[in-house]
Amino acid sequence: MIKKNQGDRFLNETIKWISLQKPVPLILFRTSDLRSKVLTFDNKNKKRLFCFVLFSLIRTSDLRSKVLLLENTQIYLVFYSLIRTSDLRSKVLTLDNKNKKRLFCFVLFSLIRTFAGVMKIGLVLEGGAMRGLFTCGIMDVMMENSLCPDGIIGVSAGAAFGCNYKSHQPGRAIRYNKRFARDPRYSGLRSLLTSGDYFNAEFAYHIVPTQYDLFDDASFESSPMEFFVVCTDVETGLAVYQRLDRSDAEAYDWIRASASMPLASKVVRLAGRKLLDGGVSDSIPLQQFERMGYRHNIVILTQPLGYQKQHNPLMPLMRIGLRKYPRMIEAMDNRHLMYNAQLEYVAEAEHAGRCLVIRPDEKLPIGHVCHDPDLMQRIYDLGREMGERCLSDIRQFMAQP
Repeated sequence: MIKKNQGDRFLNETIKWISLQKPVPLILFRTSDLRSKVLTFDNKNKKRLFCFVLFSLIRTSDLRSKVLLLENTQIYLVFYSLIRTSDLRSKVLTLDNKNKKRLFCFVLFSLIRTFAGVMKIGLVLEGGAMRGLFTCGIMDVMMENSLCPDGIIGVSAGAAFGCNYKSHQPGRAIRYNKRFARDPRYSGLRSLLTSGDYFNAEFAYHIVPTQYDLFDDASFESSPMEFFVVCTDVETGLAVYQRLDRSDAEAYDWIRASASMPLASKVVRLAGRKLLDGGVSDSIPLQQFERMGYRHNIVILTQPLGYQKQHNPLMPLMRIGLRKYPRMIEAMDNRHLMYNAQLEYVAEAEHAGRCLVIRPDEKLPIGHVCHDPDLMQRIYDLGREMGERCLSDIRQFMAQP
């Protein structure tokens, strides 16, 4: 049995120690003040608060090293003294030692970052269809090393694969893509001709995540990591930015809309809008994420340095297929100009130190669609190799104040 005075005494000692490290708002560490904040949360947010520990890291290496030296008992004594709700306490007891340490990290640091104005760290994921498997390899290395951004914004394949970061499921994207690579229910000309979608809307986006390779809805909803998808409104030709907090059929459709390539997909009707691929209107949404408050971003691109997008040679077909949506046609006609301007913005942000850019060394040998599991694995492995090569850079970038 853990006694109240033990937790309070250790908390007071911890406060004194932290106050000697860096100037911090100590009001965050006053037991009653923090407890009162927590007790105003509804059950959903209490759960999200608790589960944040699974995705939080201390950004100060010196503090991290000291925390990891604490005894396991001390780690959750602090949490008990701060949050005394029986439901959370029972969950704490189920954590392994590693996650108890993360729990302590959450209590003593994530709130400081939030309320002391520390810059939020974002992850910006461009699309690229099956080139997105390169991105998956990098993300999986980051997840396996507990490198967790505060928010993610994904476009097209970046949205379809990036959602697995918020649900904390490394390996899932490459696994189901290989498993269903040659399954006509999942994708292919048969699906395009019979349903209007190359990637079958029902099977790929609703049946696979709920019956075959389960998407962890509970982890997605519990994580405080913000997750945004980018779509294009075909009637205006403008980008639509949707934050997804719940994991349900509607969320799956937002992700599907973001990844619905023109001509290869039907227009997705959702929330009173008609939507298609977000890459048409905002291919690399770094500037938008900065406007949302994410001033420190990791940007994963799927094209090598020096790449410049050319005018779409399929525009004559696009004009026919999208003839009802002149603003969408205009956006597609100018997409190469928008994309190349965004590459310039990314380069400027990288030079200014606002972002860390990760990209392949050379053009990835895979097309927009692929039915070869071995080639998929090769692209994914290239991403993993790049992620491991950049691991120290990512850690250093995320540790910056």
